[in-house]
Amino acid sequence: MRTRRNFLKNSAIVGSLLSLPKILSCNVSMRPEPGKVSKSSQIKTGEPIIISTWNHGLPANDAAWKVIEKGGKAIDAVEAGVRVVESDPKSTSVGYGGLPDRDGKVTLDACIMDETGNAGSVCFLQHIENPISVARKVMDDTPHVMLAGDGALKFALDNGFIKKNLLTDESEKAWREWLVESDYKPIINVENHDTIGLLAMDKNGNLSGACTTSGLAYKMHGRVGDSPIIGAGLYVDNEIGAATATGMGELMMKTLGSFLVVELMRQGATAQEACKEAVMRIIRKLDYKDMQVGYLAIDKGGNIGAYAIHPGFNYALMRKGENELIDATAYSR
Repeated sequence: MRTRRNFLKNSAIVGSLLSLPKILSCNVSMRPEPGKVSKSSQIKTGEPIIISTWNHGLPANDAAWKVIEKGGKAIDAVEAGVRVVESDPKSTSVGYGGLPDRDGKVTLDACIMDETGNAGSVCFLQHIENPISVARKVMDDTPHVMLAGDGALKFALDNGFIKKNLLTDESEKAWREWLVESDYKPIINVENHDTIGLLAMDKNGNLSGACTTSGLAYKMHGRVGDSPIIGAGLYVDNEIGAATATGMGELMMKTLGSFLVVELMRQGATAQEACKEAVMRIIRKLDYKDMQVGYLAIDKGGNIGAYAIHPGFNYALMRKGENELIDATAYSR
């Protein structure tokens, strides 16, 4: 039945599309840059591929690939992949072992999105080692997209997740050393330390993504970044492609960078061009000089993109059973 609500909704969508600017028009060159990224142009549509942020993406890719090579779905692969990093106490920016906020609390954010456009998310979640699986449960078993704080914890416990102290001795020691001066500078460095975002294409050519983090170390208690926000830290459109982000979450939240990357690809940009333009959107509009942002993308043909504000952002690429770490192109030299 054609309801008044549907009519208004459709009218709003049409109106917004008619007023949408030509976002590909900009003052910077968006031509593909030379380097390893260009090799992906040889990938055939539907050929499995996995891409993830930072060097902790290498073990994540390995776990995700095991799902893909057995004919598993991309959504199962991305969940399996990032769980490895969430459970690694040596990864001080994701899951168990993550550096705490200024009050000594480890709070976690995560989201997941599948090939149908379904999504699940948790934010400000404490005491649960694998927030990505809680986000998956939200996606699969509730009518909601995001659960937060105590509500997310209760949901997790009600569904069999185990409550755990996530603050390791090493992370607690680092926090107590920070407390001596409590010099709070919410600045993301350009080194490997941050969110894991993982994108995968399975043997059927379907795309999914996952993004999970413990967030900015020594942040204000209650702070939530881009990682659990669909369109900021992660976005998947199975007709077009997928994108994920890492770095200073506030910058991606202000520009909806992952959604922007996918929309740029929808309008004809390559994955590499789209990642670059999403970074340039930040460069032109926001104060970025001491902050890092990096984007990764896969288009429907299996072509990839990777671009960052500053050098130092690397990513793990898995295809044809080979896993390699690659330095992304950056705006600043």
